[in-house]
Amino acid sequence: MVREITRYPVKSFAGESMESCPLHAYGLYGDRYCAFYDETKQGWASFITARDIPEMLGYQAKLVDGVVNVTAPNGERFSWNDELLQEIQKKSRRKISMSGYQAPHPTRSNLMSVDQASILVITDSSLRHLERIWGKKVDRRRFRANLLLSLDGKHNERDWIGKHLLFGDAVLEVQASCERCSLITIDPDTCESDFTLLGTVYEELDLSFGVYARVRKTGHIQVGQTVYVTD
Repeated sequence: MVREITRYPVKSFAGESMESCPLHAYGLYGDRYCAFYDETKQGWASFITARDIPEMLGYQAKLVDGVVNVTAPNGERFSWNDELLQEIQKKSRRKISMSGYQAPHPTRSNLMSVDQASILVITDSSLRHLERIWGKKVDRRRFRANLLLSLDGKHNERDWIGKHLLFGDAVLEVQASCERCSLITIDPDTCESDFTLLGTVYEELDLSFGVYARVRKTGHIQVGQTVYVTD
């Protein structure tokens, strides 16, 4: 069952919880199509993320009628504009640029700033297992998943690689495990780091937590929806 849906309009900013969301060819409508970057770098290395500026996780981004609204930790509000760029630039010595703004579109996959496939999926079963082996409560937000699925019994989502997830008329193909980095060490509320979590994921889970999936059939995903796993 779909327990939570989270969209991240701005890469490395806090996401927004949703009851339902259209699933387009590139992923969740409006997900991660705005980003900050370093023009001197190439490819994925060019993105400025919370690994570089942990405070980015404290900025709440929402997509309202195709427009990005951002609320800073102190309550100040921004749009996707030069004022927001100046706000983030204060936190880094590197020269930061921001991606050009265009409203989300069903087929504009080139706007996305994803690391691999379109959708990142985790399960409550895996979260409970991680809590047991880490010995602490785990905040699911550390893993920045698009979908949190609620499962009955013991499941390992890595067994889904190569299989399909059916959400009503929408279909995802699970492609690969998600290899984790230092981003999961950062507390989403305090922005403080605890590297013991990354150590546990490395030692006990081969540095992987969650799976990447790509869209095979567009449709609509909603909280409470039953999920079926098929070949």
